[in-house]
Amino acid sequence: MTRAVFFDVDFTLIHPGPIFAGEGYQRFCARHGMAVDPTRFESAVAAASALLEAGRDHVYDAALFHRYTAAIIVGMGGEGPRVDACSREIYDEWAACQHFELYDDVPSTLGTIAGRGIRIGLISNSHRCLASFQSHFELEGLIAAAVSSSEHGYMKPHPSIFDAALRLIDVPAHEAVMVGDSLTHDIEGAIRAGMRGVLVSRSADIGPGLADTGAQRTGVPVIRTLTELPALL
Repeated sequence: MTRAVFFDVDFTLIHPGPIFAGEGYQRFCARHGMAVDPTRFESAVAAASALLEAGRDHVYDAALFHRYTAAIIVGMGGEGPRVDACSREIYDEWAACQHFELYDDVPSTLGTIAGRGIRIGLISNSHRCLASFQSHFELEGLIAAAVSSSEHGYMKPHPSIFDAALRLIDVPAHEAVMVGDSLTHDIEGAIRAGMRGVLVSRSADIGPGLADTGAQRTGVPVIRTLTELPALL
């Protein structure tokens, strides 16, 4: 029986606009007097991603994300004392909802789930205000509870953030499902907390390798779009 469904936010419900792509970073850097190569953005992101796994205690620390963003800038060719200020500006702007777009499948899927009497929650590692998120994307009335790591103090996959969300929505773990795009943070964290998980893999480039991630071996459903979710609940 499913009584609650929790969603990750970034890359599950919303995706960043061009301001957070290569040319967007180039404009940020230009304002800080740095010239960078936007064609190196994707490789810089890939190289910097290891930093996000460095905080193994999963305590929320904005400095971790500053270092991650700074590493992307450096990977694109930025250097000098202005890297830090630029990385902080980019991270601050990540919290602004107007820089993001809602995936097309979100409103109908959330409406279908809520229409079944299933409670909907949000669990996000972002520092974005989740009340503003709901207002900006006109999701008020659909979300029963929301927990962000910046307010809670711990990030997914730490079990305490899942426990906090479950308490807010007043549903036991075994009757709740976590939906997200990260196997490590969203799905494995939720499973350790006693919940079930559904992995969202929107990119066609990722799909063929999912069998190697462990998702399918552990029986975790993998979906391409949220429209597939109601049938799994």
